[in-house]
Amino acid sequence: MYDDAVAVTGLGALTPLGMDARTTWEGLLAGASGVRRIEEGWAADVPVGVAAPLPGDPAELLGRVQARKLDRCEQVALLAAREAWQHAGAPEVDGTRLAVVIGTGTGGVLTTLGQDDMYERSGARRLSPYAVPMLMPNGPAAWVSMELGAKAGAHTPVSACASGSEAIAMGLDLIRAGRADVVVAGGAEACLHPFTLSAFAQMKALSTQDADPEAVSRPFDAGRSGFVMGEGAGIVLLERASFARARAARVHGWLAGAGVSSSAAHITASDAEGQTQAMRAALDSARLAPSDIGVVQAHATSTPSGDVVEAEAIATALGGEVAVTAAKSMIGHLCGASGAVAAVATVLGLREGVVPAIRNLDAPDAAVRLDLVKGGPREGDWGAALTNAFGFGGHNVSLVFARAE
Repeated sequence: MYDDAVAVTGLGALTPLGMDARTTWEGLLAGASGVRRIEEGWAADVPVGVAAPLPGDPAELLGRVQARKLDRCEQVALLAAREAWQHAGAPEVDGTRLAVVIGTGTGGVLTTLGQDDMYERSGARRLSPYAVPMLMPNGPAAWVSMELGAKAGAHTPVSACASGSEAIAMGLDLIRAGRADVVVAGGAEACLHPFTLSAFAQMKALSTQDADPEAVSRPFDAGRSGFVMGEGAGIVLLERASFARARAARVHGWLAGAGVSSSAAHITASDAEGQTQAMRAALDSARLAPSDIGVVQAHATSTPSGDVVEAEAIATALGGEVAVTAAKSMIGHLCGASGAVAAVATVLGLREGVVPAIRNLDAPDAAVRLDLVKGGPREGDWGAALTNAFGFGGHNVSLVFARAE
């Protein structure tokens, strides 16, 4: 690799398929689904009947004393960061050379909405003294930085559903710029609430189908009808190549490049030009050609227009021969965490030489002219892969990962 190579030495994830990265990966390869019918009492008043919640309670893993001070978004970020840190062997690094970058789309929105309800019912004196640190979007990065003693910066990209990927791109920049040797980077989101679900439903982004919950999320399928909202976190531990070598760390993959663009076109609509620009910038950053990319982990949220626009952008930037998969078919859309979870899955796919199939791809949209992975996991000896994450506001981020030899 290059002198400015960035190693991925640790992986952590909490998703609708599992409370750790390995369980999540096994679920993806098995084609499992984390989408469930919403059973809470408030579901009757919400126009959406399904979601993709975590299969366990992060508060139980943290312990109630610590958990009560943290919004659920902060809880999942802290747990995923702990997993990635331990997976990397808990590197000994000077705190002034350790940074944290954790993005989120909504931050502590469950706290914000819950505390507002408390204020309306019982007045100001009943508000939690922890309300502000629980609701602030930089909370996940701050808590992780305090736990690890990271003093080279604690940053929080807030770029909607591109937040987690932009955090990883920022981690790459911090190491290449010489500002850090190790960066804990990724995304976290936990916003399953009647308000957020209703708001997304009002803009026709969420699917309102619920007859068969596990079949609702269907990227690139002709019968797709909108995305399914999920929750969770994805974290990668990034290290300067020389630092990783010096401590004989196991390298699971390389973060070879990143591309970031802003479409500057529409507040919510997808834009093929901006997405293509991000992918090409990622290739330039990685010093790779389109033909070097073997697999794409697509953003592919299962919206009628968004999937077609992304398919056009992928074909323009990379050609139609590249294999394309879509984890959201199984875990739903984790919003600000989605790109980071995609990064975890991509590194594991390159390392193990296999990628999951797209679930529910019964009748591929004729407008999507790509090599979609369907029917079962696909094995391959790919040298590099690309992930996409796009967010409302015109945020486009593509990451390129290379296989560790």
